[in-house]
Amino acid sequence: MSKEYVVAVVGATGAVGSRMIKMLEASSLPIKEVKLLATHRSAGKILQFKSQDLTVETTTEQSFEGVDIALFSAGGSVSAKFAPYAVKSGAVVVDNTSNFRMHSDVPLVVPEVNAQALDTHNGIIACPNCSTIQMMVALEPIRQQFGLERIIVSTYQAVSGAGAKAIAETERQIQEVVNDKKDPKDVLAEILPAGGDKKHYPIAFNALPQIDVFTENDYTYEEMKMTKETKKIMADDTIAVSATCVRIPVILAHSESIYIETKTVAPIAEVKAAIANFPGAVLQDDPSQQLYPQAVTAAGHRETFVGRIRKDLDAEKGIHMWVVSDNLLKGAAWNSVQIAETLHERGLVRPTKDLKFDLI
Repeated sequence: MSKEYVVAVVGATGAVGSRMIKMLEASSLPIKEVKLLATHRSAGKILQFKSQDLTVETTTEQSFEGVDIALFSAGGSVSAKFAPYAVKSGAVVVDNTSNFRMHSDVPLVVPEVNAQALDTHNGIIACPNCSTIQMMVALEPIRQQFGLERIIVSTYQAVSGAGAKAIAETERQIQEVVNDKKDPKDVLAEILPAGGDKKHYPIAFNALPQIDVFTENDYTYEEMKMTKETKKIMADDTIAVSATCVRIPVILAHSESIYIETKTVAPIAEVKAAIANFPGAVLQDDPSQQLYPQAVTAAGHRETFVGRIRKDLDAEKGIHMWVVSDNLLKGAAWNSVQIAETLHERGLVRPTKDLKFDLI
């Protein structure tokens, strides 16, 4: 008889946490009990799992006793503080923040792409950045058949990626422009493009070429995340990766324009076939019928949608494509639950006693 697991969701009341609960309801994971954890401000709230009322508890060092799998999505500082206690208590942690992603002893996993990386986990598995995840699903079938030498990606990211306050700010600004006839540049901006930066700009009827703060090389942290994470997931530092990340006034689902150069010439028909047959990818590509991925149709779905696939007009090995996915599902909640399912399938949900590094 298959073991049934006690699963904890840390950050259960947030946008990603609430979706994790929904994904767990539909999951193939054998679940004995779900434990909902959040900050003390959310403690006492009642949420449902499969029509059962569950009370949200405050996350503490003792919260993980008896927990087999802990899904974290409550911010990097929460993961940094409490994930080690979860591991010490015998749980396997799937972390949806950036806190552990680039640690050499933490697998960074998109299950369709590099599930084998889970085999050597030491108690913590990291989910990549949402924009990285959907790009990996789209590019892996191409990499497998034709290799990859270069990736240039421009993202068009939904405001939900910046949290509930960013969504509220966007909706307020749009109402002020449409209903109150304010000039878009004059509406109050307090969150975007980056909450921790010096200046804030309106997102309503605008596009902001900044996600997160800038690094010393003039790329933002979001752009550097995509660059570094791609190389780690594909286990190939030779791939040239460059990203420009832009926030647009769309609530849900990230879009990406991706240009790649393959190692060998890749016929477009074979590229389309590879994507269509790849788990988690959906080919939407018929220019004659104006069929291509869109944010409004990708929202609410777990798959990654790929279209507008075409040869570069000058580079023999160059290919362009358009990739769209729900950033809160495949970009976060679903990828986390999918990792948990894969851990179960590979027999890797087990206490980790001999850590290769000190987590605390």
